Amino acid sequence: MSNISLPLGSKGSGRARYAAAMELYQSGKISAEVLEMYRISSGLDGQDPEALLADSGGMPQDPAPPEVLVRRLIDEADRYLSGLHGPGVGEVRRKLNLWRGGAVTLCPQVPALVAEHLGAALDGLGRTHLALAQAIAAAAPHLHWRPYDSYPEAEIGTLFAQGHSYATLMGEHANIAAQHFDFGLFLIAPHVLYRDHRHRAAELYAPLTGPHGWRFGSGTPLIIKPAHVPVWNPPDRPHLTKVGPHPFLCLYGWTSEVEALAEVLPAADWPALEALRLEASAGTDHPSLESRPE
Repeated sequence: MSNISLPLGSKGSGRARYAAAMELYQSGKISAEVLEMYRISSGLDGQDPEALLADSGGMPQDPAPPEVLVRRLIDEADRYLSGLHGPGVGEVRRKLNLWRGGAVTLCPQVPALVAEHLGAALDGLGRTHLALAQAIAAAAPHLHWRPYDSYPEAEIGTLFAQGHSYATLMGEHANIAAQHFDFGLFLIAPHVLYRDHRHRAAELYAPLTGPHGWRFGSGTPLIIKPAHVPVWNPPDRPHLTKVGPHPFLCLYGWTSEVEALAEVLPAADWPALEALRLEASAGTDHPSLESRPE
């Protein structure tokens, strides 16, 4: 049985159907309108996407052109950032607005990891920031998602190497060209450890999901943060991310030295951190007492 035909009501079937629909869309077998019905139904295991399409009065109007969807996502991302406070937010918004008027180019690529985990990430975001979640969902099939492959896999770990993807909206190789600036979306699968690393680029993370664990130096305590708490990494600041039970989805911005490669910083406790499982209820700015080993 194809995943797109999983019985209604079975646990996780909505997300599995959406992942299968994303693959069909990428191969040209279903339209963007049908894919959107599967996305809307992804968090509702008992909802029939085809029935939802019928209830809407048939096939919706033609969607906006991909270029418009990319610009709409940038607009919503900027609106979201305007509600955040802390170091780096203003600088990212300043550079975003400096380059946002450039021409939009498209080179869509959606790997299986994005099809599998993006819907789950957007489920929670849609409950608090519906316009942003809808903008990401609409633009995602038109973005160029890829792994950051400059790390040696032996150093960064196979789980991260195969468990993440990012799409650059603004930058040197992005939908909109920009200099000395990278801005986009970053997705990591649940429970993956993004090992200690650093880079010369100053970096803003604006996490759209949570909770997740962070630390800022080998051997320092793991700090548990909820969604919507920005993290600013000055140049060369060591940092690590431990993804919680929900996929990690964030907006990111590199505001300087974007051409410099990141480097891994070895630490002895990676096996323990990779086995660690964070509880869904964790969400404080202090070391979690609700974490447990696998």
